[in-house]
Amino acid sequence: MIGESEGAITRRSLFSAAGAAVMLGVHTQTSSLLAAEGEEGEIWDCHTHMSGVTGTPEERVDELLRYADRMGIARLAVSMGLRFVYDPSPEEVVKQNDDVLRAVEHGKGRVLGFVMLNPRHTEVSLKELDRCVGNGPMVGVKLWMAMRCNEPALDPIAARAAELKAPILQHTFWRTGEPIENESFPADVAELAARHPELMLICEHGGRLGQGAAIRAQPYVWADICGCDPTAGMVEMLVRELGAERVLYGSDAGGRSFASQLAKVQGADIPAESRRLILGDNFRRLLAPILRSKGMKT
Repeated sequence: MIGESEGAITRRSLFSAAGAAVMLGVHTQTSSLLAAEGEEGEIWDCHTHMSGVTGTPEERVDELLRYADRMGIARLAVSMGLRFVYDPSPEEVVKQNDDVLRAVEHGKGRVLGFVMLNPRHTEVSLKELDRCVGNGPMVGVKLWMAMRCNEPALDPIAARAAELKAPILQHTFWRTGEPIENESFPADVAELAARHPELMLICEHGGRLGQGAAIRAQPYVWADICGCDPTAGMVEMLVRELGAERVLYGSDAGGRSFASQLAKVQGADIPAESRRLILGDNFRRLLAPILRSKGMKT
């Protein structure tokens, strides 16, 4: 996994080495090497979970931030609690959001919470949206696989999220095999966006062939690059389809490593300014209205 070196540190060799270091659990000088390049700016991860590490929400946040520090990542957007449930009950929704609230508090400004909602339970979802975002510290919404996101039942949630300037992080996936029941596709996100032109949406796992093209016509839909292995060309494809301004770095940590997903951007054949946008500037701009409304650092 250690990348080749011929007298100079390349982005590919640097992140290949960094990925190996994370897997081995050893300290590296990766963050200082990145800072020396001087072109990435502050890295914000738009897509993380408390999976892949163990313990209480506080202990899991500490572990995630320990790895984030090694990779030079400044802030993490965290959603979902200590376990994954496709169709959570109202009680489970509240419990998982309580886990994330604990993570946000413990993260002391470095952890940004996204409230998880289940559109099958509209009343509870709207109450949670107001509890955690409208009247709480969270700054976005997470929707997973309880319902495909083009369903009209999502409209009350989408409308309230738009009022709060809270972006929705929507799971999407194109599988080679049979799709999971109620799993959304990028075209579903585009359909939801067309009904709610003031809503900001992040289409998850956007690096698969054609996903960028599916959302291109909706200007307030961004694609994150997380999930899958660091396959060459994914980021370049999204930049061609959407422009660098609509592509976001996300890791899907702890299910995926920070390093493997950073490698997609660091190894991409794109201009330095595009890397800077993808690694942090785009997500910061997307969140700026709601962060300012809460008096939080932008």
